[in-house]
Amino acid sequence: VRSERTAPGDRPARPHRPARARTVPGHTTETEPAVPEGGGGPDGGNVESRAGGEDGERSEVVAGGEVVAGGEVVAGGEESLRSGFVTVVGRPNVGKSTLVNRILGTKVTITSPRPNTTRRAVRGVLHRPGLQGVFVDTPGLHRPRTALGTRLNEQVADALDDIDVVVPVLDATGPIGPGDRYVLERAAATCRGPAAAGATGPLSRVLVAVNKVDRASRAQILERLEGARRVLEGEGADAGVEYFPVSAVSGQGVDALVDAVLARLPEGPAYFPPGMVTDVPEAFWVAELVREQLLAHVREELPHSIACLVTEWEWPRVRIEIVVERDSQKGMVIGKGGAMLKEVGTAVRAQLPPGAFVELRVRVEKHWQQRPDMIERLGY
Repeated sequence: VRSERTAPGDRPARPHRPARARTVPGHTTETEPAVPEGGGGPDGGNVESRAGGEDGERSEVVAGGEVVAGGEVVAGGEESLRSGFVTVVGRPNVGKSTLVNRILGTKVTITSPRPNTTRRAVRGVLHRPGLQGVFVDTPGLHRPRTALGTRLNEQVADALDDIDVVVPVLDATGPIGPGDRYVLERAAATCRGPAAAGATGPLSRVLVAVNKVDRASRAQILERLEGARRVLEGEGADAGVEYFPVSAVSGQGVDALVDAVLARLPEGPAYFPPGMVTDVPEAFWVAELVREQLLAHVREELPHSIACLVTEWEWPRVRIEIVVERDSQKGMVIGKGGAMLKEVGTAVRAQLPPGAFVELRVRVEKHWQQRPDMIERLGY
């Protein structure tokens, strides 16, 4: 199975259930890093463990009439497996990405204390014997002020389509506001209807996670749990909803949440091959690592204006373009004598295989957040 190259300007596919692919007995699957043609977009290609086929396609090995990948081996080619998609939603900066990384036990999405860090739905795959849960990290739902903001909200709506479980995430340290109520209402609307097997109520596919309990008092946690219950009661009924106080940072309560999620998955196919933890293209991932480091170092006015795009991929050499909106921001990103870029490049290389060479360039694209053409080109 080889990864498809993405042409310049192609927007990454929205989250959906990937098609299945088969390999013949004795066939070895392999992947190659794809070079963005003509300075292509962030879907430049997949390498190493992040690759696993086109858009998460599954590879099976069939031997002697038995399926020996992705679940329990059953004679006659039948497979006993529960699988499904789990969308994690919430306002910006409630800890969705940190929670997804904690659930998967590895980093598949960047994190930052800045709001709206996540700009694209990211799928991470949790493999358990007889189970496969695909957790979808989403941008924060918010009131958009730019064309980019509108596009991010559209990605959340797409990620809520055709799912098996939804996990609304609330912040235990702050009161439940209009944004949280909207998130809970959307989750309830998404999951209302046919319930999962063994369901105890109409909203049994809604599992509310109250995050950051390591930073909240017991009274605050109880207040958030009760507040969420009242909102869902106002939606008609909260029967079947479960509530989980968790800390994505420490891991407190996360195992119980994961167990409840997996218990709600229906019987289904393996959507991803064993060992694959994400379908994020490697080129997009490297660009995101650059943006993560910039978010950790730049001033308050810059985060929303920064985007990163791989323009050349000839492994181990990678060229990444950092896009800002104003000339004054370009100087801030470069730093005195190039100090900022040097620091960012060093931090990114430390997270890549040995020998990687990262070249960073900065370019100004005025008002790119309001320009649909640039939003498309940047992969959002």
